[in-house]
Amino acid sequence: MGIIAIEDVPPLLASGGTLAGIDLGDKTIGVAVSDRGQSFAHPRPVIMRKKFSIDAAALLALLGKENVAAIVIGLPINMDGSEGPRAQKSRAFVRNMAPLSPLPFVLWDERLSTVAAERVLLEMDVSRRKRETRIDSAAAAFILQGALDRLRALS
Repeated sequence: MGIIAIEDVPPLLASGGTLAGIDLGDKTIGVAVSDRGQSFAHPRPVIMRKKFSIDAAALLALLGKENVAAIVIGLPINMDGSEGPRAQKSRAFVRNMAPLSPLPFVLWDERLSTVAAERVLLEMDVSRRKRETRIDSAAAAFILQGALDRLRALS
């Protein structure tokens, strides 16, 4: 289906589907999934990146188990509002995923989501080693929670 606006998501969730959030890292893909009421984002284990086809298969299998109706992907926009190489990587990921799945993607401004996730993990006294394996899923939860909050404001 490709890219849609956040305003186009509610009808897709009407049949009880969930919303997923993903944060693309260089080594991992962070994943979070909403509850069926679209109130809370719940982090899932990260997907270790290997090769696109393997990563895509793992992601689609996880999304299928979670009854996901749409995906919110973090778009790393620079603080000045411009898009750099990391944003282009996210757009390329969506372009490559589109032929593999009918699930629509919402591009979501993820400025400072990783910083916020790191801060929360530090406050929870999570060790540096464990933070490395959880940071992308925590960032995905921040991205998804922002989208869920926006959906709630729209209704």
